[in-house]
Amino acid sequence: MTNQTRTSISVIILTGLCCFFYLLGSWQRSGFGKGEVGIALTKQAQCTYTPDIITNLDFEPHHNTVKIPQRATNPKPIVFKPCDVKYKDYTPCHEQKRAMRFPRENMVYRERHCPMENEKLRCLIPAPKGYMTPFPWPKSRDYVHYANVPFKSLTVAKAGQNWVEFQGDVFKFPGGGTMFPQGADAYIETLSKVIPIKDGTVRTALDTGCGVASWGAYMLKKNVLTMSFAPRDVHEAQVQFALERGVPAIIGVLGSIRLPYPPRAFDMAQCSRCLIPWTSNEGMYLMEVDRVLRPGGYWVLSGPPINWKTYYKTWKRSKKELKAEQKKIEEIAESLCWEKKYEKGDIAIWRKKTNDRSCDKSSSSVKTCKGKDTDDVWYKKMEVCVTPFPKVSRELEVAGGKLKKFPERLFSVPPCVTNGLVEGVNVESYQEDNKLWKKRVSNYKRINRLIGSTRYRNVMDMNAGLGGFAAALESPESWVINVVPTVAKNTLSVVFERGLIGIYHDWCEGFSTYPRTYDLIHASNVFSLYQNRCHVEDILLEMDRILRPEGTVILRDEVDVLNDVRKIAKGMRWDTKLMDHEDGPLVPEKILVAVKQYWVAGDGGGGGNSTSKLSGEEE
Repeated sequence: MTNQTRTSISVIILTGLCCFFYLLGSWQRSGFGKGEVGIALTKQAQCTYTPDIITNLDFEPHHNTVKIPQRATNPKPIVFKPCDVKYKDYTPCHEQKRAMRFPRENMVYRERHCPMENEKLRCLIPAPKGYMTPFPWPKSRDYVHYANVPFKSLTVAKAGQNWVEFQGDVFKFPGGGTMFPQGADAYIETLSKVIPIKDGTVRTALDTGCGVASWGAYMLKKNVLTMSFAPRDVHEAQVQFALERGVPAIIGVLGSIRLPYPPRAFDMAQCSRCLIPWTSNEGMYLMEVDRVLRPGGYWVLSGPPINWKTYYKTWKRSKKELKAEQKKIEEIAESLCWEKKYEKGDIAIWRKKTNDRSCDKSSSSVKTCKGKDTDDVWYKKMEVCVTPFPKVSRELEVAGGKLKKFPERLFSVPPCVTNGLVEGVNVESYQEDNKLWKKRVSNYKRINRLIGSTRYRNVMDMNAGLGGFAAALESPESWVINVVPTVAKNTLSVVFERGLIGIYHDWCEGFSTYPRTYDLIHASNVFSLYQNRCHVEDILLEMDRILRPEGTVILRDEVDVLNDVRKIAKGMRWDTKLMDHEDGPLVPEKILVAVKQYWVAGDGGGGGNSTSKLSGEEE
């Protein structure tokens, strides 16, 4: 083939290609074929590896930063020093020295008395030297490390009552109590002959003057959650022992202030030699128990004055005095619309009627409490009055609504929601909230595989809402105290009607517990809620106080808020990791996971001996 022929063929091929691409371009510009090209581009975009994008995001705040008081002129992170070792068991609102400034009448001095702003400690509460991770549940019910709660006084004071024994370097809890020295199991078995403890009817209980909470510990075997309380008094650390055992408890007392629970919260309540003067102040303390007891609920009294004929010499009281005291309790109970169901040996049981239709109001001189908001109890004085039953239209109707048995009760719609008694909450929003928290807790378990195990026995939700977090986490391995902040929407009735336990609290103040009592703390939008109400660092320091060494914190909030929190946390010996919302990186709400480093009194460094990490975290 000649050169001229080759050149001619090349020209023809080149001309043909040019014509082909010209026609193709014209076809695309005409609008045809764009769908296929769009699909190809979309497929290419979907192949982008999302974690690479997340890794490159800058989470440092650049706009709308939440200002932290007293930090505006000091951009450097605060490094908090350890407190003196004498503060290792510091309870801000229950300190003995401050308590002695208040009157002893009606136990006022044992109530909450929090420090003023200039009295607050702004340091890290140390763990005692030798502190060890508590035993896992259920072993923790029976054994506590001496190094964690080094107080032997109860082993002497209650030596003959099977409360607690000291063995080597541990305390052993045989399960006894003053009125059940043979063990809580046998005592509970007696109660269950009258009270439906075993079938899910009773789910929430209140133990007034609980000691080391052995009754609550053994009620857990029946799937009953007991809220136990006792004052910080001469029986040093009884509530601390309870929490160290993995049993719900708070520091508290029946004094002059209402209990921090809504009306109709508990299915039963008990006093086992709690020494509360039930007949004083015209029966005011029994009226407070009545306020928090559900219609149809039970009250158990074991101890003085029950069985006074047997014990009057032991109690060093006269027969006449004890007989009169029991008669007065019977009269108050009748005025409250309670019916006596049982008395044998050391135990008496009353049942609150399901509504007031069968109550004999003509013989009662007790006035009815007035005021629309019976849930408003935070720092409110007790009154000598009876909290009214909710209205009913039928004789057999349960006032306030009948609850399903547990566990069905956990996710069924609570009567207070069905009846429209919770502002802004209806059946649909309640069910959506349940779905949301099931999804969120599932995500938490992907972040930390140990959530839901005995690693996190004592759990707190600092802003519980409808109790969705606790419900999704429900397991025999752990329990959750649902805190409803006093500045948030009042939803605590929902929490209790679900068969969960909770409490009102203001996070500008110290919580009514000892240091190192919670394994896991969850806080959803707490810092946004308290913006401009109190210092962020004060809330974080309180969280640090009640969190155990190597305990975990999960925070949810806006990214800017969490970035400020993270800066403070770095100065508190916390290891932190900021993570995306479960719905992806474009959602402005983020998740901050933190682990408190292990350190004890006398450690000088920044946690060099820490064994902490984001436990169970996926790589």
